[in-house]
Amino acid sequence: MRVQSLTLAAAGAALLAPATLPTPAASYAAPGDRHRITATELLARVRECTQVSRGRYRSDADTAATVPVCGTRQAVFWKADLDIDCDGQRTSHCNRRADPAFTATTAYQQSNGRQLNAEKLPYVVVPGPSGRWNHWAAGIRGGAIAAVIYKDRVQYAVVGDTGPRDIIGEASYATAKALGVNPDPRVGGVPSGVTYIVFKDSGVRPIEDRAAAEAEGERLAEQFAEDD
Repeated sequence: MRVQSLTLAAAGAALLAPATLPTPAASYAAPGDRHRITATELLARVRECTQVSRGRYRSDADTAATVPVCGTRQAVFWKADLDIDCDGQRTSHCNRRADPAFTATTAYQQSNGRQLNAEKLPYVVVPGPSGRWNHWAAGIRGGAIAAVIYKDRVQYAVVGDTGPRDIIGEASYATAKALGVNPDPRVGGVPSGVTYIVFKDSGVRPIEDRAAAEAEGERLAEQFAEDD
Protein backbone atom coordinates (compact mmCIF):
# COMPACT_ATOMS: atom_id res chain seq x y z
CA MET A 1 0.00 0.00 0.00
CA ARG A 2 1.27 3.44 -0.86
CA VAL A 3 2.08 5.88 2.01
CA GLN A 4 -0.47 8.67 2.02
CA SER A 5 0.83 12.24 1.73
CA LEU A 6 -0.28 15.03 4.07
CA THR A 7 -3.38 16.89 3.01
CA LEU A 8 -2.87 20.45 1.75
CA ALA A 9 -4.39 21.79 4.95
CA ALA A 10 -2.06 19.80 7.18
CA ALA A 11 0.96 20.76 5.08
CA GLY A 12 0.03 24.45 5.32
CA ALA A 13 -0.28 24.21 9.09
CA ALA A 14 3.17 22.62 9.32
CA LEU A 15 4.71 25.50 7.36
CA LEU A 16 3.12 28.09 9.65
CA ALA A 17 4.46 26.39 12.80
CA PRO A 18 7.89 25.00 11.90
CA ALA A 19 8.97 24.60 15.55
CA THR A 20 6.12 22.21 16.27
CA LEU A 21 6.17 18.61 15.15
CA PRO A 22 3.24 18.12 12.77
CA THR A 23 0.47 15.78 13.77
CA PRO A 24 0.49 12.75 11.47
CA ALA A 25 -2.32 12.79 8.94
CA ALA A 26 -5.05 10.28 9.61
CA SER A 27 -4.65 7.15 7.47
CA TYR A 28 -7.36 6.33 5.00
CA ALA A 29 -7.92 3.97 2.11
CA ALA A 30 -8.21 5.81 -1.16
CA PRO A 31 -10.36 4.00 -3.76
CA GLY A 32 -7.33 3.29 -5.92
CA ASP A 33 -5.44 1.75 -2.99
CA ARG A 34 -8.08 -0.85 -2.10
CA HIS A 35 -6.78 -4.39 -2.48
CA ARG A 36 -8.38 -6.20 -5.38
CA ILE A 37 -8.68 -9.94 -4.97
CA THR A 38 -6.59 -11.69 -7.59
CA ALA A 39 -7.36 -14.69 -9.75
CA THR A 40 -4.64 -16.61 -7.91
CA GLU A 41 -6.24 -15.93 -4.51
CA LEU A 42 -9.67 -17.07 -5.67
CA LEU A 43 -8.38 -20.15 -7.49
CA ALA A 44 -6.56 -21.20 -4.33
CA ARG A 45 -9.96 -21.47 -2.62
CA VAL A 46 -11.43 -23.76 -5.28
CA ARG A 47 -8.56 -26.21 -5.74
CA GLU A 48 -10.53 -29.07 -4.23
CA CYS A 49 -14.09 -30.01 -5.12
CA THR A 50 -16.75 -31.17 -2.71
CA GLN A 51 -19.36 -32.18 -5.26
CA VAL A 52 -22.89 -30.94 -4.56
CA SER A 53 -24.50 -31.94 -7.85
CA ARG A 54 -25.92 -35.47 -8.09
CA GLY A 55 -24.30 -35.91 -11.47
CA ARG A 56 -21.99 -34.14 -13.89
CA TYR A 57 -22.58 -31.76 -16.77
CA ARG A 58 -21.54 -31.58 -20.38
CA SER A 59 -19.66 -28.48 -21.52
CA ASP A 60 -21.26 -28.85 -24.97
CA ALA A 61 -23.97 -31.06 -26.44
CA ASP A 62 -21.44 -33.38 -28.09
CA THR A 63 -19.08 -33.84 -25.11
CA ALA A 64 -19.03 -36.27 -22.20
CA ALA A 65 -20.50 -35.24 -18.85
CA THR A 66 -17.37 -34.49 -16.82
CA VAL A 67 -18.10 -31.21 -14.99
CA PRO A 68 -19.36 -31.36 -11.38
CA VAL A 69 -20.87 -28.47 -9.45
CA CYS A 70 -18.83 -28.10 -6.28
CA GLY A 71 -19.74 -26.34 -3.06
CA THR A 72 -18.39 -24.54 -0.02
CA ARG A 73 -20.16 -22.82 2.83
CA GLN A 74 -20.24 -19.54 0.90
CA ALA A 75 -20.44 -20.47 -2.75
CA VAL A 76 -20.85 -23.02 -5.51
CA PHE A 77 -18.36 -23.32 -8.34
CA TRP A 78 -17.50 -25.22 -11.49
CA LYS A 79 -14.65 -25.32 -14.00
CA ALA A 80 -15.65 -25.50 -17.62
CA ASP A 81 -15.52 -23.83 -21.01
CA LEU A 82 -17.04 -20.48 -21.91
CA ASP A 83 -19.70 -20.41 -24.59
CA ILE A 84 -21.08 -17.01 -25.59
CA ASP A 85 -24.64 -16.11 -24.59
CA CYS A 86 -25.97 -13.27 -26.75
CA ASP A 87 -29.64 -13.62 -25.79
CA GLY A 88 -31.83 -10.74 -24.65
CA GLN A 89 -31.96 -7.31 -26.20
CA ARG A 90 -31.08 -7.03 -29.88
CA THR A 91 -27.87 -5.04 -30.29
CA SER A 92 -25.26 -4.54 -32.99
CA HIS A 93 -23.36 -7.67 -31.86
CA CYS A 94 -26.20 -9.74 -30.45
CA ASN A 95 -28.93 -10.47 -32.97
CA ARG A 96 -30.20 -13.22 -35.26
CA ARG A 97 -27.67 -12.44 -37.99
CA ALA A 98 -24.69 -12.48 -35.63
CA ASP A 99 -25.92 -15.48 -33.64
CA PRO A 100 -28.11 -18.15 -35.30
CA ALA A 101 -29.05 -19.43 -31.83
CA PHE A 102 -30.14 -15.95 -30.67
CA THR A 103 -33.34 -15.66 -28.64
CA ALA A 104 -34.84 -12.33 -27.61
CA THR A 105 -35.51 -13.37 -24.02
CA THR A 106 -33.50 -14.05 -20.89
CA ALA A 107 -34.61 -15.88 -17.76
CA TYR A 108 -34.38 -12.67 -15.75
CA GLN A 109 -35.27 -9.11 -16.74
CA GLN A 110 -34.14 -5.56 -15.99
CA SER A 111 -35.97 -3.38 -13.49
CA ASN A 112 -37.88 -1.73 -16.37
CA GLY A 113 -39.13 -5.09 -17.64
CA ARG A 114 -36.82 -5.25 -20.65
CA GLN A 115 -34.65 -8.28 -21.32
CA LEU A 116 -31.01 -8.19 -20.29
CA ASN A 117 -28.39 -6.71 -22.63
CA ALA A 118 -25.74 -9.39 -23.17
CA GLU A 119 -23.47 -6.95 -24.99
CA LYS A 120 -23.30 -4.56 -22.03
CA LEU A 121 -24.04 -6.60 -18.92
CA PRO A 122 -21.65 -9.26 -17.60
CA TYR A 123 -23.84 -12.20 -16.65
CA VAL A 124 -23.48 -15.96 -16.36
CA VAL A 125 -25.83 -18.77 -17.33
CA VAL A 126 -26.72 -21.53 -14.88
CA PRO A 127 -28.25 -24.88 -15.89
CA GLY A 128 -32.00 -25.15 -15.55
CA PRO A 129 -33.16 -26.86 -12.34
CA SER A 130 -33.14 -30.66 -12.45
CA GLY A 131 -32.55 -33.72 -10.30
CA ARG A 132 -28.86 -33.28 -11.08
CA TRP A 133 -28.69 -29.88 -9.38
CA ASN A 134 -31.15 -27.11 -8.54
CA HIS A 135 -29.61 -23.65 -8.27
CA TRP A 136 -32.68 -22.38 -6.42
CA ALA A 137 -32.12 -24.89 -3.62
CA ALA A 138 -28.52 -23.69 -3.38
CA GLY A 139 -29.60 -20.09 -2.72
CA ILE A 140 -28.84 -18.93 -6.27
CA ARG A 141 -31.36 -16.53 -7.81
CA GLY A 142 -31.44 -14.10 -10.69
CA GLY A 143 -29.04 -11.27 -9.86
CA ALA A 144 -26.81 -13.48 -7.69
CA ILE A 145 -23.17 -12.41 -7.82
CA ALA A 146 -20.57 -14.49 -9.64
CA ALA A 147 -16.81 -14.24 -10.08
CA VAL A 148 -15.67 -15.55 -13.46
CA ILE A 149 -11.95 -16.29 -13.73
CA TYR A 150 -9.87 -16.86 -16.85
CA LYS A 151 -6.09 -16.89 -16.72
CA ASP A 152 -5.15 -13.87 -14.57
CA ARG A 153 -8.43 -11.98 -14.97
CA VAL A 154 -11.45 -11.83 -12.67
CA GLN A 155 -14.76 -10.44 -13.91
CA TYR A 156 -17.73 -10.02 -11.60
CA ALA A 157 -21.11 -10.77 -13.10
CA VAL A 158 -24.70 -11.58 -12.17
CA VAL A 159 -26.74 -14.70 -12.79
CA GLY A 160 -28.80 -13.54 -15.75
CA ASP A 161 -30.02 -16.56 -17.68
CA THR A 162 -30.64 -20.29 -17.47
CA GLY A 163 -29.62 -22.90 -20.00
CA PRO A 164 -30.12 -26.59 -20.78
CA ARG A 165 -30.42 -28.88 -17.78
CA ASP A 166 -27.39 -30.96 -18.76
CA ILE A 167 -24.93 -28.31 -20.05
CA ILE A 168 -22.78 -25.86 -18.11
CA GLY A 169 -20.20 -23.19 -18.97
CA GLU A 170 -21.75 -20.11 -20.55
CA ALA A 171 -21.58 -16.36 -20.04
CA SER A 172 -22.65 -13.18 -21.80
CA TYR A 173 -20.87 -11.35 -24.60
CA ALA A 174 -19.86 -8.64 -22.09
CA THR A 175 -18.36 -11.18 -19.67
CA ALA A 176 -16.23 -12.77 -22.37
CA LYS A 177 -15.03 -9.42 -23.68
CA ALA A 178 -14.01 -8.28 -20.18
CA LEU A 179 -12.00 -11.48 -19.72
CA GLY A 180 -10.13 -10.98 -22.99
CA VAL A 181 -12.01 -13.84 -24.65
CA ASN A 182 -13.31 -13.53 -28.21
CA PRO A 183 -17.01 -12.65 -27.64
CA ASP A 184 -18.22 -13.54 -31.15
CA PRO A 185 -21.21 -15.88 -30.60
CA ARG A 186 -20.34 -17.88 -33.73
CA VAL A 187 -16.63 -18.53 -33.25
CA GLY A 188 -15.75 -17.04 -29.85
CA GLY A 189 -15.43 -18.44 -26.37
CA VAL A 190 -12.78 -20.83 -25.04
CA PRO A 191 -12.90 -24.65 -24.73
CA SER A 192 -11.67 -24.86 -21.13
CA GLY A 193 -9.89 -23.10 -18.29
CA VAL A 194 -12.74 -20.93 -16.98
CA THR A 195 -13.81 -21.01 -13.33
CA TYR A 196 -17.25 -19.82 -12.24
CA ILE A 197 -17.82 -19.01 -8.56
CA VAL A 198 -21.38 -18.04 -7.59
CA PHE A 199 -21.98 -16.70 -4.10
CA LYS A 200 -24.91 -18.17 -2.20
CA ASP A 201 -27.77 -15.93 -1.06
CA SER A 202 -26.20 -12.93 -2.81
CA GLY A 203 -27.78 -10.46 -5.17
CA VAL A 204 -27.86 -6.98 -6.56
CA ARG A 205 -30.83 -4.83 -7.46
CA PRO A 206 -31.43 -3.66 -10.06
CA ILE A 207 -29.93 -6.62 -11.85
CA GLU A 208 -28.57 -4.38 -14.62
CA ASP A 209 -26.46 -2.25 -12.25
CA ARG A 210 -22.99 -3.30 -13.37
CA ALA A 211 -21.17 -1.02 -10.94
CA ALA A 212 -23.12 -2.41 -7.98
CA ALA A 213 -22.34 -5.97 -9.07
CA GLU A 214 -18.63 -5.14 -9.30
CA ALA A 215 -18.58 -3.61 -5.82
CA GLU A 216 -20.56 -6.44 -4.22
CA GLY A 217 -18.50 -9.01 -6.07
CA GLU A 218 -15.27 -7.55 -4.74
CA ARG A 219 -16.65 -7.58 -1.19
CA LEU A 220 -17.87 -11.18 -1.41
CA ALA A 221 -14.69 -12.36 -3.11
CA GLU A 222 -12.59 -10.87 -0.32
CA GLN A 223 -14.65 -12.72 2.28
CA PHE A 224 -14.43 -15.92 0.26
CA ALA A 225 -10.67 -15.70 -0.21
CA GLU A 226 -10.12 -15.17 3.53
CA ASP A 227 -12.61 -17.75 4.76
CA ASP A 228 -11.24 -20.79 6.55
